Amino acid sequence: MADFLLAWHNAEENGGWNPVDLWQLDAGIAQDILLVTIFIAVEHKYPDDLGFAHEIAEVWNLGEGTGWSLPTHRPS
Repeated sequence: MADFLLAWHNAEENGGWNPVDLWQLDAGIAQDILLVTIFIAVEHKYPDDLGFAHEIAEVWNLGEGTGWSLPTHRPS
């Protein structure tokens, strides 16, 4: 789940998200990720554009030392 959220924030810096990761998740969480994926495709917004910058930073803090990064810029 964290890989998905951080890849949404900045895939270039945090690596890609592997859809096969859905296999390891509870069906409800997997469905939530798919719903968010549809939202991303339709709305063209990053999580911090929606007011979730603090929450994404919290997710990143939980994974510190895993190679994730939380840059302040995003690709154009």
